[in-house]
Amino acid sequence: MIFRILPEALQEANEAAIWYSDRQSTLGASFIAAIEQAFQAIQLTPGILTPLETYEGRHDIRRLQLKRFPYLVICLYRPDEILVVAIAHTRRHPNYWSDRVT
Repeated sequence: MIFRILPEALQEANEAAIWYSDRQSTLGASFIAAIEQAFQAIQLTPGILTPLETYEGRHDIRRLQLKRFPYLVICLYRPDEILVVAIAHTRRHPNYWSDRVT
């Protein structure tokens, strides 16, 4: 299965890491480590992704909640590919990223 990450999702992760680093120097690195662990887990076990309840479009959109941080890894799930479309804060508008899904 192919695993890809949209540049917008990487940018969101980097912006969040900077925000956390500004609060506490080691927290940004911890956030990036949590994102990397999530990416590895998704690649190894795609079944850990659960349907995203707030999305009502025609695509199979799934999510993984980070354990330590209030963020979701939002993925477009296809039989041959998983595409990370967003690293979304749980308090942000729920489907702001939906225009990234084609």
